[in-house]
Amino acid sequence: MKVACHQPTYLPWPGFFYKAMRVDVLVLLDSVQFPRGSSWVNRNRIKTPRGQTWLTVPVKKKGRGLQRIKDVEVFNERLWAQKHIGSLIHSYKRSPFLEDHLELLERTYRESWNMLVDLNVSLLRYFLRELEIGVMLRFSSELGTQSRGTSLLVEICEKLKANTYITMSTSRTHLEEELFHKNGIKIDYYNYRCPGYPQLWGDFIPNLSIVDLVFNCGPKALAILGKG
Repeated sequence: MKVACHQPTYLPWPGFFYKAMRVDVLVLLDSVQFPRGSSWVNRNRIKTPRGQTWLTVPVKKKGRGLQRIKDVEVFNERLWAQKHIGSLIHSYKRSPFLEDHLELLERTYRESWNMLVDLNVSLLRYFLRELEIGVMLRFSSELGTQSRGTSLLVEICEKLKANTYITMSTSRTHLEEELFHKNGIKIDYYNYRCPGYPQLWGDFIPNLSIVDLVFNCGPKALAILGKG
């Protein structure tokens, strides 16, 4: 069994979905610390007529100290949801496949989301279905893990009886490979480079949110991902 791990990111980049294509189980690391600074967990980039811009989900941080991702609450006092769906419509109204997804997205952004992870996972599941990626999602918090760092990843593999851990080659610098080897788990490194695809508004910008690829390429998005 092949396993990969990733934080539950907000509207993630195509590389997230490429990783999901390569494994049987994708474990969302919701039990790890939510970063104190800027984070992909609550923000991502789209392309607008004026260039790239960030969509950021405001979260409650004041007085909360270190938080696990699964405990982070959305700061709904700010009208972020209306801004996000408005930005998506304005930026992609000329894309050929926006209308295929607009009803679901409008319904999603009308909901009152309390926990950030619930919003993120709802969107992740939607785009995994649309891309026809049949990976199983699990949560580190459900596996009863107690470790940190590389030991956490090894523990996850052991609990899922995985024999292969899939990760980007950039992880090589901070993984303790011997911990995997001692437990009979192979590490399969891969490289990912976002392939070019038809994109609105001037020169191609790689590694934007998955919405950019899906809205512009529709049914061809999965094949384009595979070229990465």
